[in-house]
Amino acid sequence: MRREGFTLLEILLALGLIGLLSAVLITGGIRVLTEKPQSVEDVFWQAVRRARDVALERQMDVQLKFDPKTREFTAQGTGYAESFTVAAPANVDLAVEFIAPGDSRGALLIGGILTETQTMAGATFYSDGTCSPFRLQIRRGGVPRVLSIDPWTCAPMLRASDERRP
Repeated sequence: MRREGFTLLEILLALGLIGLLSAVLITGGIRVLTEKPQSVEDVFWQAVRRARDVALERQMDVQLKFDPKTREFTAQGTGYAESFTVAAPANVDLAVEFIAPGDSRGALLIGGILTETQTMAGATFYSDGTCSPFRLQIRRGGVPRVLSIDPWTCAPMLRASDERRP
């Protein structure tokens, strides 16, 4: 009388394959769930860090601009050019403008929203780690958000609401 069944080797092989497949699926699923699309601000800060790093490393000035047609930040210097694309749907109204520092005389109230109007072509990052004074205005769907940049560190400036009080 012949008994049919699986050998120990076949069972171990099947368990190993199930474990391998589940590990691949779980890590892939976690990656899909945790990755989010980069916002305009994320891409901007990535471009700022890279432009400043290149200016420091190569001891040269690097210009950072935004091209509204291609929707990308471009960093350029002598023998250097790099683009940082903003992933925004084509049907979304997106405006990114470099704003000259100054008072509020360069602002207009449009539809109840204060909008900066004193724009500049871009910002310059210098070989000593500083940058030209500027602010960045991002408008998606008409609502502007202004980022203030510290010209000494090229990092975001803290607002009064950002400070922690004891």
